[in-house]
Amino acid sequence: MFKRLIFRTTKHNRYSVTALVSAVLSEIENVEILETKNVADILQYPVSDTAVAFSFMTFDLDTVIEELRVLKKHGYTVIAGGPHATALPFELLELGFDYVFVGDGEENIIRFLKGELPENRIFDGVKNRVDLNKYPPICEKKKLFMPIEISRGCPFDCGYCQTPRLAGKIVRHRSIEQIVEYEKISVKHGKTIARFITPNAFGYGSKNGVKPMPEVVDELLYKIKSTGVKEIYFGTFPSDVRPESVTDEMVKVIKKYVNHDYIVIGAQSGSNRILQLIRRGHTVEKVEEALEILANNGFYAKVDFIFGFPFETKEDVEQTFNFIEKIVKRYNAKIHAHTFMPLPGTPLSDVGPGVLKDYHYKFLGQLASKGILDGYWLKQEQLAKKAVQNMKIKVGNEF
Repeated sequence: MFKRLIFRTTKHNRYSVTALVSAVLSEIENVEILETKNVADILQYPVSDTAVAFSFMTFDLDTVIEELRVLKKHGYTVIAGGPHATALPFELLELGFDYVFVGDGEENIIRFLKGELPENRIFDGVKNRVDLNKYPPICEKKKLFMPIEISRGCPFDCGYCQTPRLAGKIVRHRSIEQIVEYEKISVKHGKTIARFITPNAFGYGSKNGVKPMPEVVDELLYKIKSTGVKEIYFGTFPSDVRPESVTDEMVKVIKKYVNHDYIVIGAQSGSNRILQLIRRGHTVEKVEEALEILANNGFYAKVDFIFGFPFETKEDVEQTFNFIEKIVKRYNAKIHAHTFMPLPGTPLSDVGPGVLKDYHYKFLGQLASKGILDGYWLKQEQLAKKAVQNMKIKVGNEF
């Protein structure tokens, strides 16, 4: 149906675009795949045989709409996928997109290019989840390499997170054999640093994606090391770790292979009341238990916290500040700060944007000045407001 598919790439979607390009070129040979960061570049291609693909977050919607208007006025077929599309597919059809993809995209983008089009114009990758082993995580043909996705899906229901809605709650793992094979290809092209994409690195290989399977991870990392990889990063972004998956045995296993002395742990709050309200699924005590295990094995933690929940009290904030001071002093922890962003499709989508108070700025500023805090919390405060505004956008189909 289409001879050409152009992905509108941004710094936020490069991993997902690589996965989709890899999937398409693994099954379809007679299609030209292009990527561009400038919508004006698309206009040089014929309308009749070109489709344009967007994958975006909610805070990018206003920019996407402007570019959509340009493309539709010229007559292009434009499709959308990603977190915002999965949450609000019918709204995107009303905005003017020709087809919308929800959930997993690999199988459906191939169906689209083969002309297998659903009557309701929504490709459903939520009901029909893909087998990770069926599609390559990298594209050797176009020399597109990224951290290898080893697991997809999250069994938790964190109120702020789109991952279980986009990727599903049933965790799927890529096989060790396939991961090793793609690492060999990466090494052949000079990519000798191994990183991974997974919602919970220490849950790799388990049925629920939570229970640590140290013997499985040992086999995985041992075989990856044998491919010629020079450095392994496991349990660092984008392969963070849930605190309840940290065990002494697992940490001892990864210590044999990794080239880092820290692990990224998601805590999100130092208030058990807030952790319960956001459906986090663990306690403050479990976070500290994980940090103690790491410290006993020579690791420190980079700990994620979310600030500015509209429903948090001053007492909740003080508990979080006190907990941070404790883990910094006792476990040499570093802090990665976020501002709460309400996102469509999540249980907390309608509570309003995260707002930081003077005491947030003072405390976080002090941590930053000491070199123990980083993150995009200041920018995210503005993005949170933008996300709320974009969720209110209602535009009829003008095209």
